[in-house]
Amino acid sequence: MERLLTAAGLPLDGLEGALPLAVVARAEGAIVGCAAVEQYGSIGLLRSVCVAADERGTGLGRRLVAAVEELAAARGIAELFLLAESAAAWFPRLGYVPSTRAAIPAALWASPELAGACPESAAVLSKRLAGPGSL
Repeated sequence: MERLLTAAGLPLDGLEGALPLAVVARAEGAIVGCAAVEQYGSIGLLRSVCVAADERGTGLGRRLVAAVEELAAARGIAELFLLAESAAAWFPRLGYVPSTRAAIPAALWASPELAGACPESAAVLSKRLAGPGSL
């Protein structure tokens, strides 16, 4: 996962804490996609969504996000927030809506991504999750 995220220029700060709610896709033994959520009570930070360049456009990113959303909902997370730079236009296709840093719940400010790993210029998006099994 770290190799894929580093190649894409995505932050690794705080990744270890998100591993309990992470999904990966493999091809020929290599990780070609990933997504993870940092949980803060009933709120989560969607992070580390990445697909290898040669797998983009295949729907893998959508499947990874759907899978990690299902895991998050099963763990009692009702809403996800995310920070995005280059992929900010992609997430609305998955039901995420633009938000602001001011709207981010206080609990999420403990995340290393919000504490400085992601630049202030990153777009903020959010999505309310349905209950487990109803995504």
